Amino acid sequence: MKINNFLKLSDFTKVIIENEKIELDETLLARVDESFQFLKEFSRNKVIYGVNTGFGPMAQFKISDEDTHQLQYNLIRSHSSGIGNPLPADEVKACMLARLNTLSLGKSGVHQSVVNLIKELINRDVIPLIFEHGGVGASGDLVQLAHLALVLIGEGEVFYNGERKPTKEVFAAEGLEPIQVEIREGLALMNGTSVMSGIGAVNAHKANQLTDISLRLSCAINEIVQAYDDHLSEVLNGTKLHEGQQKIAAKMRAHLSDSKLIRKRADHLYTHFEEQEKVFKEKVQEYYSLRCVPQILGPVLDTLEYTEKVLENEINSANDNPIINVEDQHVYHGGNFHGDYISLEMDKLKIVVTKLTMLAERQLNYLLNSKINEILPPFVNLGKLGFNFGMQGVQFTATSTTAESQMLSNPMYVHSIPNNNDNQDIVSMGTNAAVICRKVIDNAFEVLTIEAITIVQAIEYLGFQDKVSSATKKLYDEIRRIIPAFSNDMVMYPYLEEVKNYLKCM
Repeated sequence: MKINNFLKLSDFTKVIIENEKIELDETLLARVDESFQFLKEFSRNKVIYGVNTGFGPMAQFKISDEDTHQLQYNLIRSHSSGIGNPLPADEVKACMLARLNTLSLGKSGVHQSVVNLIKELINRDVIPLIFEHGGVGASGDLVQLAHLALVLIGEGEVFYNGERKPTKEVFAAEGLEPIQVEIREGLALMNGTSVMSGIGAVNAHKANQLTDISLRLSCAINEIVQAYDDHLSEVLNGTKLHEGQQKIAAKMRAHLSDSKLIRKRADHLYTHFEEQEKVFKEKVQEYYSLRCVPQILGPVLDTLEYTEKVLENEINSANDNPIINVEDQHVYHGGNFHGDYISLEMDKLKIVVTKLTMLAERQLNYLLNSKINEILPPFVNLGKLGFNFGMQGVQFTATSTTAESQMLSNPMYVHSIPNNNDNQDIVSMGTNAAVICRKVIDNAFEVLTIEAITIVQAIEYLGFQDKVSSATKKLYDEIRRIIPAFSNDMVMYPYLEEVKNYLKCM
């Protein structure tokens, strides 16, 4: 894939998930070089932040010409101070692609060697060691991006062929040369929102998967209870003007188009009325977790689509400081590194993913509670009641995991803490928001895993394998290949892990 202009999130999928190699367009390299040459000339005899001044609250200190290069190395080394769990490889790769893209806009004044080396790291799967904890999301992801910069100058550590190794050793094996600081490569690499944006891009991809899985499982449950189709109808959902709701309903209708189980209300409840019939044997309407799926997943989809738009805008923006503008022949000082846009979107995304998880947990409870569904044995137990336990044990896992996500859904966006001698007096906490959002997303996969296995067991009990829609039958068959129908109790955790991995690859 050749990179030149606007990067879409689908491009991130190609590089991060499908491992497509990237190339840098010649016009991109020319743009980077033009910005570098302009800054080199412009910065002579002028005070430019981060070129010949200290950083942050120490910007008032002039740095002598002979110390400007060492200043950049000092910045990188001193801020390589992260701690905690390393970021997963897919997120780091996404961070590098985001940083490569913003530096390639020609607004940062970096040398060509910077973008060329990032490209090589991406293409060769050399993954810098970047920690979860460290950034406050204003002045960008300073600490996390310092770890990327540390690798680019040939120091620090990387993950290579599944092992954590010294950067110097891996560079030697791959024939890679570290960058040499020319003007402001340290600050240009570190000032920006590329870590939170990279994690956000991966989160958005996974949230899309979750939305699709939740929709499929919701369809399957409607089939299991032989629900009426009017709550999915175009007419009903068209009377509410939210695009997400209408899209979800349309997807559900398509998914269930060849189902033999979904019923039309007119064929059953509109055909007769007995005056003496005081209590109807069949439910007139299903529980909310079954018939309100378009209204619940609709806001999830709308939020996700807007989050994707914000992520694409951020990834394709100059989120550096200062901003080099060749066209105006000027250098602008400001705060484009501030991560509020991404922080807010990650909070919104984790809230809707938690609601999706809550929907799954309630649908699961519906299936497991025989007094509510009135068609399945308690806990969808295919064995001997009282002697076997069915899905009883895994419900505890789903409940506790959902509760954790509910707690984690409190917003990070409003938890600014002043720091940096109060220079950074209001910050975004965007990377924290993105990391917590990732945890909520992973939790959702776990709850949906338990729901999916329960649905398959329910279809088994009812003998509906040949009556469900072809889409549900495909899901049934694929999960059955992982976990066979069971009536005797067995250790569940290996199957949960396998089904979770299957769902993540859908």
